[in-house]
Amino acid sequence: MKVTGNETVSTKLGVPTVEKKVKDINDSSDSETEQWHDSADYDIGDLVPYKITGTMPSNIDSYSTYKYVFTDTMSKGLTYTASTDEKKSFTVTLYTSNEDETGIDITNHFTEAIADYEGLDLEYAGGKVITWTCDNLKEIDGVTLNKETKVVVTYSAKLDNSAVIGSTGNPNKVYLTYSNNPNQGGDRDTGKTPEDKNIVFTYKVVVNKVNEKDEPLYGAGFTLQKKVNGQYTDIKTIGPKNDKKEEMTTFEFTGLDDGDYKLIESTTPSGYNTIDSIEFTISATHDETSDDPKLTELTVPRKAEFTADIDAGSLTTNVVNEKGSTLPSTGGRGTTMIYIIGAALVITAGVVLVMRKKMSSDKEA
Repeated sequence: MKVTGNETVSTKLGVPTVEKKVKDINDSSDSETEQWHDSADYDIGDLVPYKITGTMPSNIDSYSTYKYVFTDTMSKGLTYTASTDEKKSFTVTLYTSNEDETGIDITNHFTEAIADYEGLDLEYAGGKVITWTCDNLKEIDGVTLNKETKVVVTYSAKLDNSAVIGSTGNPNKVYLTYSNNPNQGGDRDTGKTPEDKNIVFTYKVVVNKVNEKDEPLYGAGFTLQKKVNGQYTDIKTIGPKNDKKEEMTTFEFTGLDDGDYKLIESTTPSGYNTIDSIEFTISATHDETSDDPKLTELTVPRKAEFTADIDAGSLTTNVVNEKGSTLPSTGGRGTTMIYIIGAALVITAGVVLVMRKKMSSDKEA
């Protein structure tokens, strides 16, 4: 090539790309808004679904072989179960065009390897690196690659007890290694895409038990329930340990998703009234406009006072117990009995008054 002056050169070949998404599911509403995102909220213990999509270069026809390798790095708080010969923990589906909605399962043409993360990025310290490798996509029987072909990997990882609470979150990233020299047949020179990052957040609720003077109050126990499929179910109970003042005045419920919750006082301090159950909603907002998703807001949109700390991922509230007797709550059985007894007394008084008037009239006659 002879350069005769200032020229702008642009490639027409195109290169593969990779995109990673995480599914965000709200258990309380059972909604999957837009299905796949760059960030999500989950409870510790949940399985987190991921989807990776790789594309082809526009000159894929020029290759006799084509190598394709996904490299996925998980932070310490995410646990991936390794595949076995009997059961794969991942699925790879090839879609031949944008109109292809069924795809072809090519999982068995990929091998899996898992290694410890040895890089310098502290976000992934203690994490794992998983690779899914196909040495030659072009050798798969019944598959013809073209510039619209997409390869999609789906898998799930468990958000475990090592998960980071709060805005740091639990990141996960992927890049694609691919053949990039058709003159070498595709089995030598390779290129690498930029990394694509996702992040999963989880939170905690901190309950401080106090008396009417805003002093720490021991002897209480709490059960936290979560609304799932329209019904509240117990997720954790924390009870009093003993009668020592320094024990159990603060209760932490960690590893929570966004959604609807109910806090129940399962053990009431001696000499105090049991509180009414507190229903509240954890709401979180994420910023996905950049390549590094962020947690931007954490709130409880209700009357009860919760103090939010985004960095710590915590929502803290004081729950007050008061001494003294209280009437049964409105609509309770006790209230009904009071109404019945009161009505009976009024009726009896009316009957007595009528009888006295009648007796007085008889005497005068």
